[in-house]
Amino acid sequence: MPSQALSGVRVLDLSRVLAAPLAAQMLGDLGAEVIKVERPGTGDEARDYGPPFLKDRDGAPTRDAAFYLSANRNKKSITVDLANREGQDIIRALAQRADIVIENFKTGTLRKYGLDYESLRALNPRLIYCSITGFGQTGPLAEKPGYDGVFQAMSGLMSATGHPDETPGGGPLKIGISMVDILTSHYAVSAMLAALYHRDLHDGPGQYIDLALLDCGIASLSHYAMNYLVSGVLPPRRGNGGFGGVPSQSFRCADRDIFLVAGNDAQFNRFCAAIERSDLAKDVRFSSTRARIENRDALLAILDQEMLRRPAAEWIERLDAAEVPASLVNTLADALEHPQVRHREMLQSVEHPLASEIQLLRNPIRLSETPIGTCSAPPVVGQHTAEILQSLGYDEARIADLRRARVV
Repeated sequence: MPSQALSGVRVLDLSRVLAAPLAAQMLGDLGAEVIKVERPGTGDEARDYGPPFLKDRDGAPTRDAAFYLSANRNKKSITVDLANREGQDIIRALAQRADIVIENFKTGTLRKYGLDYESLRALNPRLIYCSITGFGQTGPLAEKPGYDGVFQAMSGLMSATGHPDETPGGGPLKIGISMVDILTSHYAVSAMLAALYHRDLHDGPGQYIDLALLDCGIASLSHYAMNYLVSGVLPPRRGNGGFGGVPSQSFRCADRDIFLVAGNDAQFNRFCAAIERSDLAKDVRFSSTRARIENRDALLAILDQEMLRRPAAEWIERLDAAEVPASLVNTLADALEHPQVRHREMLQSVEHPLASEIQLLRNPIRLSETPIGTCSAPPVVGQHTAEILQSLGYDEARIADLRRARVV
């Protein structure tokens, strides 16, 4: 198999739960060797975030939750007690030969153990050290804890999601998935790759990366925030409607919902022909993008009735033929079984030490010269402890002593 993009890069993953583990997982997908450090006995607390839990070969639940499995493929697991001096020595030894350390402890925690950036940089000046926290390393809230939902609320993302206050069920809504965690993981990967490129291009030192979930939530507001910054007016929530051209939203059909976007005049003209209402494209209220936005409510009232006339699949067939972007509003099961998703191999089966074979999502990146290969399953807690310690020069007797002392 061709070399992967990050072959030879070593990552020490001191993180847990989601944002930082997800970032480390993506580095592993790209070929980096990722060593995940977990607490002896219990491991990453995300292992307990079930149900559902992975079932073993006999159908009994293991202690690994699906939540944990989502963010820890392509890693090796070692258990180390960071509060123990011998455990700290193990981390220092691993950091000395690492390219990247990623952690998401509360601000200042690792400094107590001598495992902060300044301490590890003294041992390895080329080290890139990425800290992911709720509020960053500076500011009045730097030491405050937080989770994804808190940052969806605090960043204003919830204010952008949901139906208007005056409608039944209206009000701010949390996005169903852990969106701020996921966005933060992508910013982290961008930052780590930029730091790695800069270090290697200039044959220079590593650097420190300070990344905050709140900052990433604010940055992700994008055009929603710009609407406010330009106008001074808070953008309204539009439920399943978009903020650009009209129509751009879901519609109830005779049997189920679809989502469609006619984002410009040409698409709107084709859309009107497809639904047998070409007169709408000639109506001065709807004949241009700006006119449709100004007369949004009038147009949507008409389309709400029109789309009820036929089943969703028939509308999709007509809209596809007219090259108007549209989709059924799928369930999760529908999406994972979709022929296009299957063709793109977005699911993959891998061997697991407890469950024979499990299905995982696949990294969507497609690289022509350094392709992402078949992944390794998320490790069971401490699965590679002996292997990793042996690579550091520990013999079997010493490893046994460390286990008895609960250092590993």
